[in-house]
Amino acid sequence: MTTKTLAPPSVPSGTGSRPRPSKWIWSWTWVGAFAVIALLLTVVGYLGAGVGSGHVDWADLLFESAWSPANSAYGGLAMIYGTAVVCVLALVIAVPVSWGAAVALTEYLPPRLARPLRLSVELLAAVPSIVYGLIGIMVVRPVIARIADVPGGDSLAAAGIVLAVMITPTVVAVSVDALTAVPDRVRETALSLGLTRQEMIRSAVLPLARSGMRAAVLLGLARALGEAIAVFLVVGRADGRMPTSFGEFVDSLSHPGQTLTTKLAGPEPVLAGTTGPYFAALCGLGLILLALVAAATIWGTRGRTRGATTKSAPRYRGSARMRLQRDRMVRTLRLGALLLPTALLVGMLALLVTRGSSAFNPSFWFTSATGAAGGGVRDQITGTVLLIAATGILALPLGFGAGVFIGVHASARTARVLQTLTIILGGVPTILLGLAGFVILSTTMGWGRSWLAGAIVLVPVVVPVIALTTAARVRSIPAELTESAMSLGLTRAQFIRSVVVPYTWPATITGLLLGLARAAGETAPLLFTATVFFGAPALPDGIVEAPVQALPTHIFTLSQDSGDPQAVTQAWGSAMVLVLITAVLLSAAVALRNRFEGERWTT
Repeated sequence: MTTKTLAPPSVPSGTGSRPRPSKWIWSWTWVGAFAVIALLLTVVGYLGAGVGSGHVDWADLLFESAWSPANSAYGGLAMIYGTAVVCVLALVIAVPVSWGAAVALTEYLPPRLARPLRLSVELLAAVPSIVYGLIGIMVVRPVIARIADVPGGDSLAAAGIVLAVMITPTVVAVSVDALTAVPDRVRETALSLGLTRQEMIRSAVLPLARSGMRAAVLLGLARALGEAIAVFLVVGRADGRMPTSFGEFVDSLSHPGQTLTTKLAGPEPVLAGTTGPYFAALCGLGLILLALVAAATIWGTRGRTRGATTKSAPRYRGSARMRLQRDRMVRTLRLGALLLPTALLVGMLALLVTRGSSAFNPSFWFTSATGAAGGGVRDQITGTVLLIAATGILALPLGFGAGVFIGVHASARTARVLQTLTIILGGVPTILLGLAGFVILSTTMGWGRSWLAGAIVLVPVVVPVIALTTAARVRSIPAELTESAMSLGLTRAQFIRSVVVPYTWPATITGLLLGLARAAGETAPLLFTATVFFGAPALPDGIVEAPVQALPTHIFTLSQDSGDPQAVTQAWGSAMVLVLITAVLLSAAVALRNRFEGERWTT
């Protein structure tokens, strides 16, 4: 009997267990990285081309207050003044509360209480800006009118208060990250020296976290500088008002004003056309606004101060009893500061539930709007979902590619520059995105009002969030996992496909949902490019001249008719529907974050 030796089956050359070449990976990541730069350059290029289309007297634009296109007077000083007053007022109100809340979250509360309270602050960040503007109209303006004895209540003070509530979640979240980065041994050492908790925080923790908390303030300032719609609804939009004395300055706080964003969000960009000195002056205002946002963003995201040292513990005078009393008083104040954002969320939800009760009627969701303020919001919901879905499809591959490029391929310096540009793109005022889309897509390309144009101008809102969350997840890949993959002989492209992509997708999906939650509430970009108040079909049948109806712009239009009770009721119901849609997206993002936070990929 002949014995045969069993041989393994023949394997065609080029096949096997080794992963296939993944040359397409580099094309994908490079496209994502260049998309971030291209989107930012598009906005800057649009503004630069607009400035070049007519003569701009920069001296008048920066230092003159009179704005009268009929008389060829283009002075932007009053708008710069209004922007500065509104932002400073917002920071004066928000920063002490936000810092106190952040310290209370990290230094006084156990994790089981800190986590849900932090979630309540994050929920405030998810409330669409149009909803803040609606609350400003119905709540803040009447308070200002009653206190200052002025009709209406439209004022710089009302805008500052609304902005203060809007930027509080940003300042709290970034400050919490800075405080948690301080090592626990610093706290233990300070407490072992006999310092009270308040003394430990002031002398040991805050000096190390100061740069991060300063970054939180500047990032909040960037958000305040770029906000348009909420301010537009409560500031009054009065041109040329400049105080000449301290008394006039105090009086100006309770009277209407104008900011850079509200000027750009008004009807003038459409009336100015696309060339000439009028349009050039408006683009000049846009460049000033973008420069201010970029400066605040770069300053807020720069690295920690080199050589930072912990200050020596200060000497405290007085008895131990006074030290303990001071410690209890400061703790009470900080815990009170933490309760304020929570109370704001509860109050806003209660206001939405009571005023927007129509949203709990199923017919409101599934019937079309009728007349000026009747019926339901079926078509608006359909248009909003269409815009969100199209934006997600466009933004996901670009943001994911940019995040992988920053985290894996780029050198340290290139990654730092690209990350800064990504953050600046995320801070670009959305009104500038809308104006760029109006000129490039709606006018030059002839699309008119188009749902696809609206989705495209929302892409820069979502891409930075996806890119930054993906890059952060890439950096958390364990070193041993990377070393094991490389020791198997994987190329860098195969490493990205086989290790990085599976490891980072949970963070990417989280970033996508967070970005879409913000995009769902954007109003300014859609006003110029994609939406109409009525007359559009539920689903468009093309791209060119194919507008949709959407919830944010629907609320914006209704909220300006605050004298009509039916319009007010319809606006509150629509706001409740929009908040519910946003809350679903945010809840999914938070659930994914909690599910995969710290989880390792091991398959």
